[in-house]
Amino acid sequence: MAAVGVRRPARADARRNFDALIAAARAAFASHGTNASLEDIARQAGVGIGTLYRNFPTRRDLFEAVYVSEIDQLAVVAAEVGSLPPWEALMAWLDQFVQYAITKRAIIEALNRESELFASCRKTMYEAGEPLFARAQAAGVVRSDANFDDLLRMVSGLMSAAFVDDGQRKRVLALALDGLRA
Repeated sequence: MAAVGVRRPARADARRNFDALIAAARAAFASHGTNASLEDIARQAGVGIGTLYRNFPTRRDLFEAVYVSEIDQLAVVAAEVGSLPPWEALMAWLDQFVQYAITKRAIIEALNRESELFASCRKTMYEAGEPLFARAQAAGVVRSDANFDDLLRMVSGLMSAAFVDDGQRKRVLALALDGLRA
């Protein structure tokens, strides 16, 4: 995927620690924003702060690694759902996109939107989701007057709103996505 200042380790135990740190950071940033405690992230991951800094020398490295992991997951999901019926495949991918949008919202101010990393991630995201959208449109289940960028902006905009709970977020998203149907 995109070039980032840190790499996933080769050793199995080190990979587990790296993945645990990414998962803990994702949750911490979603809950507490970019000022989340690195010590708490390390504790939630079950590692020491030294392990966090060995993997992510700077806070920015951790932000970028979390962001890249979200993009990588979008590509994985796109590949996994490709055999589903067109609407189901697109909705399954959008479920993952919603998680990405929530994480992005939490750390966007810490990311350089003009960076090569950001541009590469955007390209990867479009390469993952756009074929699912085009297939759904070709099958006649998505409006012909919409495009993939419209969909991403709509969902991203919705995810930037504050909701009472996850149930309300899901209902509002479902209402909006009903408008996408052909």
